[in-house]
Amino acid sequence: MLKRFTSSLQRRDPVRAPASVPDGMRVYAIGDIHGRADLLEELLERIGRDRTGHDGQCRIVFLGDYVNRGPSSRQVLDRLSAMAPASDEHVFLMGNHEEILLRIIDGAPALVRLFLKMGGRETLLSYGMTPAQYDAATLAQIADFLQAAVPARHRDFLHRLRTHVLLGDYLFVHAGVDVGKGPLEQDPSLTRWIRDGFADRDVDYEKVVVHGHTITDQVSQGASRIGIDTGAYASGRLTALALEQASRRILQTGSS
Repeated sequence: MLKRFTSSLQRRDPVRAPASVPDGMRVYAIGDIHGRADLLEELLERIGRDRTGHDGQCRIVFLGDYVNRGPSSRQVLDRLSAMAPASDEHVFLMGNHEEILLRIIDGAPALVRLFLKMGGRETLLSYGMTPAQYDAATLAQIADFLQAAVPARHRDFLHRLRTHVLLGDYLFVHAGVDVGKGPLEQDPSLTRWIRDGFADRDVDYEKVVVHGHTITDQVSQGASRIGIDTGAYASGRLTALALEQASRRILQTGSS
């Protein structure tokens, strides 16, 4: 499986020069975690082994959607928020799931219904709400619970999440871009939510966009995009894309 991914990722536009990251830098982009703290630890260990012997700079870019759906959202935020201040090698982007959670915490209880449709029950349970309490709670009570239960370090972490990062010929976002606008002209909300018109097309863009948000069984590639959300919360496959100079490789949980 890994060989098939690697071969697919090496296909390039014959007209355009191969996309690359800055010389001396290795980049790992990690797809949607969705409350799978176990898979996060496994993938970070794999990345740690993979980068052994690399003397240059490393960047680990987390593409967002850390919470909901999987069983351990709080534990994921514990791990990531502890990593955040350690160095500048970690870049954390905001996904649409973090956007909704943060807006509720900041005082938008009307979004609770949407939060629950997006797998928020599992997040609530990870913060200590019992199934019985969940079944009996009103939407307003759920908003109150989140505002009380999410600790300050998680709030601070969520408030510091970025919209995008540019590294060489690659643009990293959560969901995608409006291909009619440049990388620095994007609507931040659109980069967290877009699907139609981007992930469903073989678009041409000035950068290669690395994104999550749209689940595919395998890594998905278009002319100017690479989608690495392999549905970790359900599939058990959390995916990282490794970039160095013009090379691309895939690391996944559950693979040798």
